Amino acid sequence: MTKRRRQAFYLPAVILLLAATWLIYANGLHGGFLFDDFANLPALGASGPVDNSPAFWRYITSGTADPLGRPLAMLSFLFDAHDWPADPLPFKRSNLFIHLFNGILLSLLLRLLGRSMAKTQKSDIGALAIRVDLAAVLGAGFWLMHPLLVSTTLYIVQREAMLSSTFILLGLLAWMRGRHAMHRGHTVNGLCWLTLGLVGCTVLSLLSKANGILLPVLAIVIDGTVMATSNSPAVPGIHKRIYRSAMLLLGWLPLTLVAGYLLYQGWYGLTHGISSVRPWTAGQRLLTEPRVLMDYLHLLWLPHPFTPGLFNDQIHASTSLWSPAATLPSLLAVTGLILGAWVCRRRYPAWALAILFFFAGQSLESSSVPLELYFEHRNYLPAMLMFWPLALWLCGLGLTPTSYKAESYPLLQATPYYRKWTESRKPIAIWRIAKPLLASALLLGLGLMTYALASLWGNAREQTQLWAALNPESPRAQADAAEAEINTGHPALAVARLQRALVRAPDQAQLAMNLFDAQCQLGQVEPAFLITFGEALRTTRDTGPLLVNWFTREMDQVGRAACSELTFKTLGMFLDAAAANRKLNEVYGRRQDISYLRGHLALIQGDPDTALLDFNRALDEDPQISMALEQAALLGSSGFPRQGLAHLDHYERVRRQAVVPGFGMSRLHAWVLQRQHYWPGELARLRDTLTKDTVPQVNAVHESCESNKKNCSN
Repeated sequence: MTKRRRQAFYLPAVILLLAATWLIYANGLHGGFLFDDFANLPALGASGPVDNSPAFWRYITSGTADPLGRPLAMLSFLFDAHDWPADPLPFKRSNLFIHLFNGILLSLLLRLLGRSMAKTQKSDIGALAIRVDLAAVLGAGFWLMHPLLVSTTLYIVQREAMLSSTFILLGLLAWMRGRHAMHRGHTVNGLCWLTLGLVGCTVLSLLSKANGILLPVLAIVIDGTVMATSNSPAVPGIHKRIYRSAMLLLGWLPLTLVAGYLLYQGWYGLTHGISSVRPWTAGQRLLTEPRVLMDYLHLLWLPHPFTPGLFNDQIHASTSLWSPAATLPSLLAVTGLILGAWVCRRRYPAWALAILFFFAGQSLESSSVPLELYFEHRNYLPAMLMFWPLALWLCGLGLTPTSYKAESYPLLQATPYYRKWTESRKPIAIWRIAKPLLASALLLGLGLMTYALASLWGNAREQTQLWAALNPESPRAQADAAEAEINTGHPALAVARLQRALVRAPDQAQLAMNLFDAQCQLGQVEPAFLITFGEALRTTRDTGPLLVNWFTREMDQVGRAACSELTFKTLGMFLDAAAANRKLNEVYGRRQDISYLRGHLALIQGDPDTALLDFNRALDEDPQISMALEQAALLGSSGFPRQGLAHLDHYERVRRQAVVPGFGMSRLHAWVLQRQHYWPGELARLRDTLTKDTVPQVNAVHESCESNKKNCSN
């Protein structure tokens, strides 16, 4: 088949695949924002609309998720909105476009890999080209339509993982072109492509998410499996030596750094412990991750129409090799898969590549770094090559290297079993019909499951209810479902759900907070539950921003809520319980949150002097100017500008004790704000406003004194 005819097949097949994927995902585009979206996307309007150059630089450097801040991912959000709140539809649509683009890049990568392997066959490459292209499209299709990836594609904030994967794919394509050029003697051209792929694209991927550092590692995996079996033309040894030297610098050096970092994280966690935010130790995490990886593989190869989604707090850490019972078998299975793939990498290069690529792609987030134990989106990149060997088989391509074929072993050919073995390997006529039907059935099945799951993502209420049913042991899932029931006017359902969940997890403050709201909406909070709520606050682990958000909302509802139990005294009692929580107070920023809430509570009750003392204590924890301005503005807007000025004076006294941003985007963001004179300008404006508001108060005091003929000298 000519090159033009092959392209005439390949391009329509890719376009058809993309169109089908778009239709499958279309219903999911109408969903809303979720969880971490609210923690990241409000930066679009944190200092006003991003509609000018200073605002752009403040926004683009404000990321804190990684040391590098993920600025490219943040930049991509500007294509969807320039302020907050915003409509979620453009964000989800952009995510789907990126997913489709990644599918195109993946099919190109599989096409190149397949052609490299096909060169090991005795038959002409042209005779295999159509099957190689079909396998590439089919392998990309299995990945594009897999239901496990819905929670990445339709979860807006996971664009960071998707963009990082985009640059990794581009980097691998550039690296393969450079490798191809160098093995044909074009050293300068090859080095340029190698550098572009393994350096340039790694940097771009890192600026989207830290997983980008794995690009050189993945290139080495490909180089040691599929590409190691391809026959290269005879070229002078110097070109091969230059290539090996370049890979040592651009590939093996980053791999060594990544391995060293992971080993250091493991050693530090085992010897010094990890944050009290986590309910498990570093050793328990290392024992648990093989179970998690095997569960990922289970969901990839035996996909479900509905997955656990975004909830992972029901995953219990392994406490020993035998607890739970799956720990040791999972550890042995993961070890066996990795060692087996390495040993058989030349005999079965496609399968070895799929397995090693998966585990290499999981190495950063599923090993010693103390992240949460489980997330579905961690499979987005590692699963990219997972189904390619299946696609090769369905397209009738074994693609075993020539050096490993039976014809290469005369002694084997002389055995009486050889003829029978070769006859058994001849294509059976039924497979010529069965394989296309099986491939179509697999694509159809994946498409239907993904369609059902994407449609669920477009219906927020049904989504929360199903996730709660699929994750009965997850406090987050139950709290989320209960909140939806409260918001839709079904507090009795929420009460029943939360009472069951709180019995299983009495230290989950989120459950207690939602149960308080549900009972309050019904008109009465059970007196015994107030004690339970206080105990939950005394024993809970880190609540994140939930603590400030819930207490602030409840303070505004005092006197307006349907239940009489919501009082300032009750909220003060709850704050005392949180302040007595040792684990909570060990988390950076929580003591500051509690002092801030105490001050806010005093301010609402009309006690500005006590509020000032509490706000000062909050500022002493970490005297950042943003905190000082927020608290001073709150004092001023509540009618106490004099205390607001006093708080700013306190900031001037303690400002030198502020924590200096470390290396990375935080320091660059501080530099940008300094160059723009942003904080001095904000501070001057607030001082001026508070001063102007203080003058009428002073005049009013003097007028009152004069009218009562009192001594007004003070």
